[in-house]
Amino acid sequence: MKYRRLTNNELAELESEFIRFLVSNTVTGDDWEKLKQDNPEKAEKLIEIFSDIVFDKTIAKVHFLQLKTPKDLKIFYCKKEEIELLGLKIEGESSLDFTEDLPPDEMMAKLQSSNAKLQMYSASKKYKVTREKEIFEIMEWGGLISDGKLYKTLKDLNS
Repeated sequence: MKYRRLTNNELAELESEFIRFLVSNTVTGDDWEKLKQDNPEKAEKLIEIFSDIVFDKTIAKVHFLQLKTPKDLKIFYCKKEEIELLGLKIEGESSLDFTEDLPPDEMMAKLQSSNAKLQMYSASKKYKVTREKEIFEIMEWGGLISDGKLYKTLKDLNS
């Protein structure tokens, strides 16, 4: 396997796509039920292949990821050959929490009502393994696919 097996909940959400996958591999509903009973290893292998296809298709479309912790916000721009990171870190005590979905003005008000400061940082690097594997790792750490607006805002502030 390239990535990981989809969870049962993820498979349930992708049920219609999984059925299409089985049909394209000439496995009917009855065949699938029989396969799960008679050859669970082969059934599991089909789920693993489907899982890799789902992750490949998803990751291929990813351009931006964001990873939030209460005091740190990382935005990744996943280019073809390298990945760029822009981040914000809260230094000092503050009630500001990046994991809360607050409008920017409320976030600034929380920051200004404390002695904390925001530190912006950036980095870039070539992919060590493959683009797909590194994006997958970030997603497994909790990184969420983003539209890139926040990255562009931080990039403008950093310029």
